[in-house]
Amino acid sequence: MPAEHSSEIKFEIGHVLFIDIVGYSKLLINEQSEQIQKLKEIVRGTEQVRLAEAEGKLLRLPTGDGGALVFRNSPEAPVLCALEIAKELQKDPGSKEKPQLRLRMGIHSGPVNEVTDLNEQANIAGAGINIAQRVMDCGDARHILLSKRVADDLEQYPRWRLLLQDLGECEIKHGQRVGVVNFSSDEIGNPQVPKKFQVLKKHRARARWTAIATALLLLAGIVGAFVIVSKKSARSTSTVPEKSIAVLPFENRSEDKANAYFADGIQDEILTRLSKIADLKVISHTSTQHYKSVPGNLPEIAKQLGVAHLLEGSVQKSGDAVRVNVQLIKAANDSHLWADTYDRKLTDIFAVESEIAKTIAETLQAKLTASEQRAIAIRPTESPEAYQLYLKGRFFWNKRTAVDLKKSIDYFNQAIEKDPNYALAYAGLADA
Repeated sequence: MPAEHSSEIKFEIGHVLFIDIVGYSKLLINEQSEQIQKLKEIVRGTEQVRLAEAEGKLLRLPTGDGGALVFRNSPEAPVLCALEIAKELQKDPGSKEKPQLRLRMGIHSGPVNEVTDLNEQANIAGAGINIAQRVMDCGDARHILLSKRVADDLEQYPRWRLLLQDLGECEIKHGQRVGVVNFSSDEIGNPQVPKKFQVLKKHRARARWTAIATALLLLAGIVGAFVIVSKKSARSTSTVPEKSIAVLPFENRSEDKANAYFADGIQDEILTRLSKIADLKVISHTSTQHYKSVPGNLPEIAKQLGVAHLLEGSVQKSGDAVRVNVQLIKAANDSHLWADTYDRKLTDIFAVESEIAKTIAETLQAKLTASEQRAIAIRPTESPEAYQLYLKGRFFWNKRTAVDLKKSIDYFNQAIEKDPNYALAYAGLADA
């Protein structure tokens, strides 16, 4: 084969950070120049860029309003670099004369190759570059978005797990879809759902309502019966106390599915604290366990349980770090009255449970006596190990089989060994 035809395109896996200045085209020419220069200085000043350049493991691809950095040393490198850039941006509030630098970033690991463009200049191409840009395009200002592939790799490292929020799929060019994960914390990134995903959610809602409308047309023949049922339903819902709530089973989002006991336990503990408030009607754990899966019709479930409000939640546990998501829903119109996310250590979980119970009481305008405030704020034990053993005991006790009751007895005894003054563990042992 002739020498000039023997070369082949060589691909390698590059870890790409794609950066874009939001609103760049709306800036004046001098502002564009200033912001590009500022971005270059920030990027050059990051430790990850300096290390990769020193090793010869960094490729650059400039664009008009940003650029791409291709790291060839570690899949964590673009994430660490994005964090450094985001922290540096926090130091610059901007001004009328010099607007703040507003960036969005996308990260993907995939095949890249060095090419020569029409100007005989070195350039970079490949799916790794293209998908990183598409992922970035799904976000807004301050978003650091990862492809699902990168997020799956990062989940193997405990330091990153609690910073990853799966957004689902985003439609990119030519009808293709890419899985996107938001990377954020209280200090870094943008925790808000990107506008593209909000629009997608609205489209899905419209499609769902279209299907419902079609179903209603098919049911036109039984309108009379439907009206009668609706009247009965209206009479029954009018008797539901406004200050009433059911705590639905919490979803276990932990990597380890064996942590289901912890999600169940957090739900049960919040329910127990709420039940100490006399001005609230709280549905029992036994009644809510029938809705273990994520409910599809919240107003109907609230009607079956005889409550005006529902609390949904999820728990993610990794080592001694815990993330608890909760949202309080008014069943009549399926609206969110309040929602929050708590990122705490395991030793602070009692404070989270108390804070959730207190916030719900305040939102529903339930009166709290001084003794009730003390009751919902109590720490039953100072031992995190004893607390987890107790939750495991309750988890198996709720199953009510002979084998599971024996397991619960064992866990309650272990909890008592960890903390001989743990009253709830003795109560659980007596129940078992």
